[in-house]
Amino acid sequence: MAIFAPTAARPWLVADIGGTNARFGLIEAPGAGPSQIGKVPSAEHRSLASAAKTYLAGLPNAVQPSAACVAVAGPVTGDRFKLTNQAWDFSITETKAELGLDYLDLVNDFKALALSLPHLTELRQIGPGQAVPEAAMVVAGAGTGLGVGAIVPDGAGRWVPVPGEGGHCDAPIVTQEEAAVAAVLRAEQGAVTAECFLSGGGIERLYRSLAIVRGVQPDPHLTNAAITAAAIDGSEPLAVDTLNIFCALFGSLAGNLAVTFGARGGVFIGGGIVPRFADFFAASRFRARFEARYRMADYAHSIPTYLILADTPALDGAAAWLSAQQERTHGS
Repeated sequence: MAIFAPTAARPWLVADIGGTNARFGLIEAPGAGPSQIGKVPSAEHRSLASAAKTYLAGLPNAVQPSAACVAVAGPVTGDRFKLTNQAWDFSITETKAELGLDYLDLVNDFKALALSLPHLTELRQIGPGQAVPEAAMVVAGAGTGLGVGAIVPDGAGRWVPVPGEGGHCDAPIVTQEEAAVAAVLRAEQGAVTAECFLSGGGIERLYRSLAIVRGVQPDPHLTNAAITAAAIDGSEPLAVDTLNIFCALFGSLAGNLAVTFGARGGVFIGGGIVPRFADFFAASRFRARFEARYRMADYAHSIPTYLILADTPALDGAAAWLSAQQERTHGS
C-alpha cells in the first residue's frame, strides 16, 4: 500500500519501544523531524496499540496518523511480535487496524538507530580517527539490553540497514580478571554474552561477580545507577573498577564491530547508559581496547568513535525508513 506524505492532520507516527520506555513522535511534513515527542512506561502496557493510544490521547489536538514506523527492541520475523525485555505480545496486522493506519512497519530498534547515523549532529568524538564519506557505520548501545546495528552504502547514494542481535555474541573478554568474572556468571547461567555485562543489569552483574572474584563483600543495595554514581565520584573502589571494566569491554566489542563491518564511517555508542558518564567513558580504556587489534591496530586507529548525545535518535531513523518506503512505493 502506498504511503502518503505526512501532514499536520494526518502525520506519520514514529516510535522507539524499549524495555523501559516507549517513545513516540509525529512527522507533520515531508522532511520534518519528529515533533510532540512523548514517552510512556513500557511496563504499564502489554501491546503497541495500548501504548500508542495513551500517547495520542495526551496530545493537545487529536490527530489520526496515516502511517507508522516503530522501532522495537527485538527481532521482527513475522506478524506476531514479542518484546524482548517486557511482556508485550501482539499482532502487527491487528495493531494496524486498531490504530486506523494505512501503513505500519516494525523494525529492529538498532536498524532504526543505524539509519539515523548520517543525520546525527549531537555527538562527542572519543579518541582519534577521521570518518570516510560513504563508508559503513556501526552503532552499539547499552540500555535495558545491548543492541547492535549497521548501515552500508549501496553504491547509488542510499544506505542499506543491517539489523541483527549482536548484543548476544560472546562477551568480549580479554584480561584474566575479566575471564574470572565471566566464569562466575557462566557457572550460574551457562553462556555469557556481551549483553550480560554491557547493559544496565549487566553493571550490577559485573559488580557482584567482581566482588566474588576478589573475595570482598559487595554492597547489596547498590543498583546500576548507584554503582555508576559511586564510580563517578570515586566513593566506592569496587564500583570504580566495575565501571572501568564495563568501558574496557565496550571498547573490545566496538573494535570487533569496526573490523567486522569495515566501519570506516565511524562506530557510534548509543543507548541510555553510557551518556550518563560520558567523561568517565572518555577517560577510560575504551579507546585503547578499541584499537588493540594486533596487525589491524593502525586500521582501527583511523576509525573514529562517537558517543551519541541526542535524546531520541531512533525516531529520526524511523522517519528515514518511512521516507525511503514512500520513495519506493511512489506514494504522494
